[in-house]
Amino acid sequence: MDYLINEGYPSAAKKFAMEANIQPSADVESIQERVEIRNAIHAGDISTAIERINELNPQILDQNSSLHFALLRLQLIEIIRNCTTTPQTDITAALTFATSQLAPRAPTNREFLEDLERTMALLIFPPENLTPPLAALLDPNLRQIVANRVNEAILSSQGARREARIKNLVRLRAWAEQKAREAQKDLPPTLNLGLALERDAQNGSGGGGDSAMMQGDGDAEVVTS
Repeated sequence: MDYLINEGYPSAAKKFAMEANIQPSADVESIQERVEIRNAIHAGDISTAIERINELNPQILDQNSSLHFALLRLQLIEIIRNCTTTPQTDITAALTFATSQLAPRAPTNREFLEDLERTMALLIFPPENLTPPLAALLDPNLRQIVANRVNEAILSSQGARREARIKNLVRLRAWAEQKAREAQKDLPPTLNLGLALERDAQNGSGGGGDSAMMQGDGDAEVVTS
C-alpha cells in the first residue's frame, strides 16, 4: 500500500485496500493530482506541471528554489528542443524565456548559473554533435529525474513519507550484497529478485526508473508484483 500511494497508483491502491480490508492512508484524489503533474512533466508540458503544482500548494516551489529552477530549466530545454527541431529555427522564444525566467535567478546560486550556461549551449551546437553532458539534457531521463523530485516534494508538503519503505529495503539489500561480494563471500553469480527497484538501487539511480510507470495508473504491473 505504501508503495502504491507514494508512486501514484490510485486505482491499484483502492483495490488493494478493498481486498485487504484496510483504510487507505491517503485520499485517492490527492494521488491522482500527483500522477497528473508527473505525467505532464514526462510529456514535456512543464508549464502545465508548474501551474498544477501551484494550484495544489504554491509554497512547494516558493520554498524550494532549487526545484523551481530545475523545472524552469527543464521548460527552457523543451523550448530549445522545439526551436531546434523545426525547419526554420527561431531561438527567440528560448532567449526570451531564459532572460525573463532563469537569468534573474542564476546569480543567486553558482549551480544555477552553471546549469543555465550549459543549457544555453544547446542553442550553439547541433543536436547530432552534442557532447555527452549536453546530450544528457535532451535525454527523456531528465524529465523522470525532475518528476521524481516533484513527487517527493509534494509528498513532503502533505506530511507524507517522501519514499516508499520498499525502496529503502531494496537498496539496503543491494548494499548488503555488494559488501558481501567485496568480502568475497560465497554467493551465486546473481541474486536478482526480478524487481525494477532493485536494478535502480544497484545502478545508483535512486528509483528514477519507476517514474516511467507513473505515466498511467499502472494497476496491472503493480498488482501482479
